[in-house]
Amino acid sequence: MAARGVADTTGGESIGSGMEKLVLRPGLFGRLAATARVTVVSGSAGSGKSVLLRSWIERTGLAGQVAWAAARGDERDPQGFWVSVFDALRRTVAGSALVQPLTPAPDLDGWTLVERLLADLARLPDPLWLVVDDVHELSAEALRQLELLVLRAPPELRFVLSTRHDVRLGLHRLRLEGALAEIRERDLRFSPSEAGELFQAAGLKLSAATIALLHQRTEGWVAGLRLAALSLAGHPDPEGFAAGFSGSDRTVAEFLLAEVLERQDPAVRRLLLRTSVLERISGELADVLTGGGESERILQDLERANAFVVALDAGRSWFRYHRMFADLLQLELRREAPAEVADLHRTCADWFAEHGHAVQAVRHAQAAEDWASAAAFLADAWPTLYLDGRAATIHELLTAFPAEVRAANAELAILVAADEAAFGVIETAEWYLGVAEQRASSVAPDRRGQTRVLLSMARLLAARRRGNQEAVIAEARRVRHVAEGSDPAHPGLSEDLRAFASISVAITEDWTDRQAPARQLLTRAVELARRTGRPYLEFSGLAYLAALDVASSQDTAAQAHAEQVIELARRHGWTDEPSATIAYAIRGVALVWRARPEEAEPWIHRAERSLTVETEPSVGAGIHYIRGMLELVRGRDAEALAALRAAEPLTARLDLDTPYYLSAPTRALLLHALVRLGEIQRAERMVEGLDKQERARGEVRVAVAALKSAQDDPEGAIAELAPVKDDDSVRYGRRTWRVAAFVLEAAAREALGDSAAAERLLERSLDLAEPDGAVWHFLLCPPPEHLLARHARRTAHAWLVAEIQSMLAARRLPSPSSAQPPAPDPLSDSEIRVLRYLPTNLTAREIGGELGVSPNTVRTHIRGLYTKLGTHSRSDTVARARSLGLLAPSAR
Repeated sequence: MAARGVADTTGGESIGSGMEKLVLRPGLFGRLAATARVTVVSGSAGSGKSVLLRSWIERTGLAGQVAWAAARGDERDPQGFWVSVFDALRRTVAGSALVQPLTPAPDLDGWTLVERLLADLARLPDPLWLVVDDVHELSAEALRQLELLVLRAPPELRFVLSTRHDVRLGLHRLRLEGALAEIRERDLRFSPSEAGELFQAAGLKLSAATIALLHQRTEGWVAGLRLAALSLAGHPDPEGFAAGFSGSDRTVAEFLLAEVLERQDPAVRRLLLRTSVLERISGELADVLTGGGESERILQDLERANAFVVALDAGRSWFRYHRMFADLLQLELRREAPAEVADLHRTCADWFAEHGHAVQAVRHAQAAEDWASAAAFLADAWPTLYLDGRAATIHELLTAFPAEVRAANAELAILVAADEAAFGVIETAEWYLGVAEQRASSVAPDRRGQTRVLLSMARLLAARRRGNQEAVIAEARRVRHVAEGSDPAHPGLSEDLRAFASISVAITEDWTDRQAPARQLLTRAVELARRTGRPYLEFSGLAYLAALDVASSQDTAAQAHAEQVIELARRHGWTDEPSATIAYAIRGVALVWRARPEEAEPWIHRAERSLTVETEPSVGAGIHYIRGMLELVRGRDAEALAALRAAEPLTARLDLDTPYYLSAPTRALLLHALVRLGEIQRAERMVEGLDKQERARGEVRVAVAALKSAQDDPEGAIAELAPVKDDDSVRYGRRTWRVAAFVLEAAAREALGDSAAAERLLERSLDLAEPDGAVWHFLLCPPPEHLLARHARRTAHAWLVAEIQSMLAARRLPSPSSAQPPAPDPLSDSEIRVLRYLPTNLTAREIGGELGVSPNTVRTHIRGLYTKLGTHSRSDTVARARSLGLLAPSAR
């Protein structure tokens, strides 16, 4: 059953007609003035068709060359229409001379009138446009007569046909000949900038964010924007109005009711109301909700008629309603049949679950407040959703459950625990795991296998976030056992679960620098992920493979793996995931090793944007470490010291059976930073506080050698370096630390007067550095200038020596004393409220509780503060805010 047409009143003068006349649309004006014989302007009620045409005529000075005739819905007799066409043509310059006066008479039919027009206009010398507004209102007979006129008219007579939907005019032949131009609904929508012009023309001063929100809500629908402008005139709170503007707004609702909904047949109206509970509508599901059998055809007819129905696929089998129209329909449904709303949602939930659309099933069950069904649907889908990288969707669904429901349902408690673990809130995660274990006996027998899968995965995620190696290994073993069980709850996920477990164990092996088993596990996991079509698992595995490559100085492989991770992140929207963060950091550290800080900064900054207290401890520690490296390259030693100190509490969170592989490099760089700052006594105390095992690490020996050199003790430096140059005690970036050892010993030998040995050692350092251009340690531990200058004439690496000399010379140049950091972008009120809590020890969740917002909202504002203030951590942000006067000075 097709939707009935309605008159397009929005193009007339009834709704602020002057507004769009001031919004120039040169692109559309050009298409209207083109050489096409026929231009069709097709759009829904309120899309601005008539206003566009009137403003085009006015702005292009065509008033004397355009005849305007409008079809009227209450006029089904073709003669009345053709009389109006004659009158319109006679009001033009050319038509007044050619078109003979017409006196209505009973014996005049439309066919005769068309023949008279063709005869009168045969000698038309110049272009003349005939605009026919509301063509969809013409009767079938009048349409056939118009078709005859269009096809036989002289080329100088051009037609502009305005319609709500396509009509049968035989225009396909003109389309094939290139003589037809079409302006469709999508072309008529206002862009955000045009919406801004409309509001400005109405005398409204709105922020860019408010304009963007109103444009999004209206989807560029011209009438919606005009109605918003009318409602905003004199409104005391335009921002608040924009946030709540919808199809249920009185002015919008009245318009849509009068122009669209009340003009539909009863069956169409029933379909529209009952399917308004859906975001996406298919004919099959609409039949279920209405008890009918022609829903798909009705939806297709509505879409063809531009009746605020949008097709979502090429086959036109899935649809959605314009947002504001959907708002109106939902309002009308609640008014007419409030008792049916929950049942409609339950029906939708069952249908979506049966057809494999789990997320929609959960949402509809939640809308019906059928919490048990919603929990079961989500529990069934959770492993697949998680392994597909849809953590954000999971979090959104979980937060829609009431708190008491989350704690009362064992399966739901497990999912909340996993979600809290993913965000690093370990205490809450463990509380929910305890709740789930207490309520495990309440799970139906046929769902207990499912519960074991969920519980094993949640425990493993919590163990990873805790940094507890023993727990990770134990929980990974349980996940593998579940995956390999004779009757797993998710038989299709067996290989995926094995890959998930392998990646988790490999991460802990990486923590303790057991690179061979870690690489084997990760390689196998990536192969499994590719075979089973799980890009999220591939993404995670590749990220940690890249980290292993960096640790073993395989830079080429590291960059190749990092690039694959970044590409997967771009493709799937995982750009803020910890694995993407690892890839950004790896791109940055390679550039730091090459002493290219300006190129490294954007990559490291991207990594830091995702760095919060919720980050996996090992990932967070690694990013702080790389930031410290970067600042040392820049010569900003105090900033380097701060970054490296921020890494230490994260490494302390890791519960490992052997030291974390970055602990020693971090201590080594801390020592370097203290030495470069002249804090010799503090550096000595730090060395004295190291345990025997850490003191023996190669990276620490290099740092102690730098300390000895600063104390004018070259013999002591040489003694420290003797074990470093050839052993395997250096774990992270082995090659680059060996470069540092050779450079420091060369300097010590030079100080002792052994120039030949100094030259040999310097050449060995250059041999190691040149393949990857890894000159970072030449800046960390600069050799004497005269040694470099002398060696430049004898080396096989003259270009590299010249580059190092240039870098060291640039480092010695004084910085302009007047240089000041740029002023930050203005902070929003919400960001300022969050900023005031940052000096406290409150977590993001606790701050959210104080402000009455979600932890995710708090984290979003914190990331915004980092971006605007140019900082990388909470402490840096507080310090920067105090320096700018945004916070009170510290009491200390």
